Amino acid sequence: MNIILTAINAKYIHSNLAVYSLKAYAKEYLDQIVITEYTINQQTDDILMDLYKKKPDILCFSCYIWNITYVKSILREIRKLYKDIPIWLGGPEVSYDAKKVLEELPEVTGVMMGEGEKTFVEVLDYYHGKVASLSNVKGITYRTENGIQENPWREVMDLSEVPFVYQDLEKFKNKIIYYESSRGCPFSCSYCLSSVDKCLRFRDLDLVKRELKFFLDAKIPQVKFVDRTFNCNHQRCIDIFQFILDHDNGITNFHFEVAADLLNEEELNLIEKMRPGCIQLEIGVQSTNLKTIDEIQRKMDFHHVASVVKRINAGENVHQHLDLIAGLPYEDMKSFQCSFDDVYAVEPEQLQLGFLKVLKGSYMEEMKDSYGMVFQSQPPYEVLYTKWLSYEDVLLLKGVEEMVEVYYNSRQFEATIFTLGQEYESKFQLYLELGKFYEENGYHMIKHTRISRYKILLEFIQTCVSEDKYEMYKELLAYDLYLRENLKNRPDFLLPYSVTKDQLHMFYDKESKEHNYLKDYDEYDRRQLRKMTHLEKFKYNVTKYKNKENIDLLEQETYILFDYQHRNPLNYQAAIYDILLIL
Repeated sequence: MNIILTAINAKYIHSNLAVYSLKAYAKEYLDQIVITEYTINQQTDDILMDLYKKKPDILCFSCYIWNITYVKSILREIRKLYKDIPIWLGGPEVSYDAKKVLEELPEVTGVMMGEGEKTFVEVLDYYHGKVASLSNVKGITYRTENGIQENPWREVMDLSEVPFVYQDLEKFKNKIIYYESSRGCPFSCSYCLSSVDKCLRFRDLDLVKRELKFFLDAKIPQVKFVDRTFNCNHQRCIDIFQFILDHDNGITNFHFEVAADLLNEEELNLIEKMRPGCIQLEIGVQSTNLKTIDEIQRKMDFHHVASVVKRINAGENVHQHLDLIAGLPYEDMKSFQCSFDDVYAVEPEQLQLGFLKVLKGSYMEEMKDSYGMVFQSQPPYEVLYTKWLSYEDVLLLKGVEEMVEVYYNSRQFEATIFTLGQEYESKFQLYLELGKFYEENGYHMIKHTRISRYKILLEFIQTCVSEDKYEMYKELLAYDLYLRENLKNRPDFLLPYSVTKDQLHMFYDKESKEHNYLKDYDEYDRRQLRKMTHLEKFKYNVTKYKNKENIDLLEQETYILFDYQHRNPLNYQAAIYDILLIL
């Protein structure tokens, strides 16, 4: 029997842990199961043709909010080609309204609801004649001659029973490794489905350590924990952090989703000892409006979150990603601006501005009418407007989202954006006005090069700062640009290059012999050193932005050497060296 498990991922670098876990658990049928992974960037016709050529006897699809439209399109066409094969769906996008899914999609045989490993095996047992009837299989809704049958949900399983799926790492080459050490969530946020089963479970800790050691020995670039709140169990969090610290290979990065206000002193001490880039933290703030936080049944002390994030930031060794959600109850434009400014003030490496998605089966969906909440009928079910937030407001926030992504989260404009932010009482207002500037000048909905983003930012700056500061901002842009880019062709919107050929020749000739700054470049001559670095002259103390000091004219011009062979692992910025005198 040819059993096809189909995953359609958001990006090529993603993999679908669910289908690999299903296959690994179905040990008796391993030689019959084939996993096929595609992306939403592929043409549905290409996916259809590929699935047809595989000649499935049973076809299964893993369904999520980002791929359900593609799945529906493909299964409708594949049913025309294979009229009699069983087609099964599973995943969060179909689990919580399975009967409705079957009513809407007559092509589908059944839906596996919730946790799927044991259910999948029993469904395969049925098709192999080992189970007399699907009525004996818990956790499914399926089609019968007499209509749609809904079986009881299955009890949750011991997570340690799920086999490790990464024995053959060649299958995951150039892909993010997703790892699950717990299922469920201790919290009950009304917009989320993670706590629906109300049962938080952990994988055996010794087993977790052996599997993490496997990743470390293989020098995997990144392992992304999919645990919803990794640090909800303090001792377990401490044990895993300590294990990672003790076995750090200098390469592997571990990503965790944590509740920052739950991090205790012992956990913070361990974080502070880790090498830069060893771990990164994703922290869901969502809102700092206390009424909103209470309404969505979330537990968070933002003042404590802010103090923890600032403390971790001070160590300059951990990438922190903080989330906000627009469209939550009791959050109007003014309230969201406050939430944004609160989070922005703690200076995370990334600030993710997302929009509420009203998921099937969530408490938020139940409350939609009382919130005056209108959302898209099709995935991703994103909010259009609420009692508190109009669609016009949402459109403005879309502009803010794009500007934050381009100019803040990229970390390519750090000095310029930080300094420009000092011109605004509210940092939210900066991104709001920048978004409006893009739209008014026809720059929105266009794919720009990185260099053009610098030029557009300079155009915006010219409209909102005094003329006497314009040259300073040009220098800041040059500083930002060369922090990331080893450009040899200078963009025309920057000030003319003012380091002379004689100065360059004398500096690099001396550096190739003495290595006062480039300590581990012994084998390179002056021409090679020049290609691998950049020397720039500044009239302003552009590096002062890091200390929150004013950017002033220098009494004496300074030179900064940008070293592209040594970069900050958190933001990819070149190492820099201040060179006051080069002659």
